[in-house]
Amino acid sequence: MANLASRIRARSHLTGTFTLRSGATSTEYFDKYLFESDPVLLDEIAQTLMPLVPSDVDALAGLELGGIPLAVALSLRTGLPMRFVRKEAKTYGTCRLAEGGRVDAVRLLIVEDVVSTGGAILDAVAELRASGATVKKALCVLDRETGGPEKLAEAGIQLTALYRMSELT
Repeated sequence: MANLASRIRARSHLTGTFTLRSGATSTEYFDKYLFESDPVLLDEIAQTLMPLVPSDVDALAGLELGGIPLAVALSLRTGLPMRFVRKEAKTYGTCRLAEGGRVDAVRLLIVEDVVSTGGAILDAVAELRASGATVKKALCVLDRETGGPEKLAEAGIQLTALYRMSELT
């Protein structure tokens, strides 16, 4: 697993000045699209995430945009169906927040790439729960160690991260 961590870092670690979704700035950034666009690395990440998928979920919920490729790869590995979760419901067509099947009475596992404060997960979970889904757990590749797990726990969501930022720096 240490080899995977070093490969993720080598592929996606950038330095400079970056504004995060939370509005905070950072001198380090992990460009998840760089590790998600590498099919070999993405598959290895999914294989390594597989044992972390709890047995009490019905489907994976990949968050737009970075969680989608991870959820697809993990779905292919686990055989679990998935839902494509938008940042907001579209205003045309089906007008759904989540595509790929119903969410009411479905136990979902949120799949995300990088978690900072957990804001994207919290936004999605609020909408999914309002639609009748049960969401108690989330899985990510990288926890930036900036309060995300604690904020998610306050909302009743347990975050499991493949790596913490300190393990990749």
